Amino acid sequence: MLNKLSNMTATSRQIVLTRAKARALGIPLSDLLGPGFTRLFHDTYVGSNQLITLRVRARTIMKRLPAATHVSHHTAVRLWGGVAPDSADIHVSMLSRETRCRRAGVAAHLGAASVQTTSCDGVPTSTPMQAFLDLASVGVGLVDLVIAGDSLVKANGLDPQKFVAAADAYRGRNARRARRAASLMRAGVDSPMETRLRLLIVLAGLPEPQVNVIVRIAGGKWRWRFDLCYPEYKLIIEYDGRQHAYDAGQWSHDLERREWLDQDGWRVLVVISDGIYGDPLRTLQRVRSALEERGARVPKSFKQEWSRHFIVRS
Repeated sequence: MLNKLSNMTATSRQIVLTRAKARALGIPLSDLLGPGFTRLFHDTYVGSNQLITLRVRARTIMKRLPAATHVSHHTAVRLWGGVAPDSADIHVSMLSRETRCRRAGVAAHLGAASVQTTSCDGVPTSTPMQAFLDLASVGVGLVDLVIAGDSLVKANGLDPQKFVAAADAYRGRNARRARRAASLMRAGVDSPMETRLRLLIVLAGLPEPQVNVIVRIAGGKWRWRFDLCYPEYKLIIEYDGRQHAYDAGQWSHDLERREWLDQDGWRVLVVISDGIYGDPLRTLQRVRSALEERGARVPKSFKQEWSRHFIVRS
């Protein structure tokens, strides 16, 4: 009997269990509530030997909520490899108010029949473009929307114009914000902080730097790639998250690059985290001064739109 129970328990750890299903398998409640199982949601358990990824949680909640049509919003963005604002819930959409659930750990949204969905590793999910619109519909701010869009483009090899077209056709809540965010998305963006820095510059009315500029040496050979750059002024705007500060190899590489740039007449303006979260105005002043020194014609005053999205905390 003990061996039989042990075998059933080992097998059950590979599936999603409820208390009723555990009873049917002959698994005592004390075992289900013990260290051998992990509770994901109300009356929903999986074996503790399973790696609880976002995909596992999303797939599980879709099995437990038959009225849910697909995974959406923040969760869909993350399933597609994008960056969404923090949310501990699994976001799903349902077709009617009557079927919407109130379950801890789940954010249920009312979805329209016209939303675009597909399968993401076997889980019904908003398409990347629809997930972007999902975030707009619940009031996600402009900067975070562009971060989500940039990251979805990068992770899935998509053309930003697909998001522009989707936003143009969208008639739901915050449609204007969705269209503005889509127009600000760019291909090849490597990080959320790069997006933040670019938007700080653009929303203040300064010229937009190019993304992912490749600098070549004589003969056209690839030499360096820069996140944000004004090639015509030989000015590079670089966010430094100090992730390489203690990497001797990267440090040596950066020194070599800096020497080459100095010799070739380039200027590098480095921005750190405090320049975005602490004193963004000072960052704008530095960028404007650098552009002026390089011969660019720039406005003498900044547009105030940047101040609605970036808080001066210094």
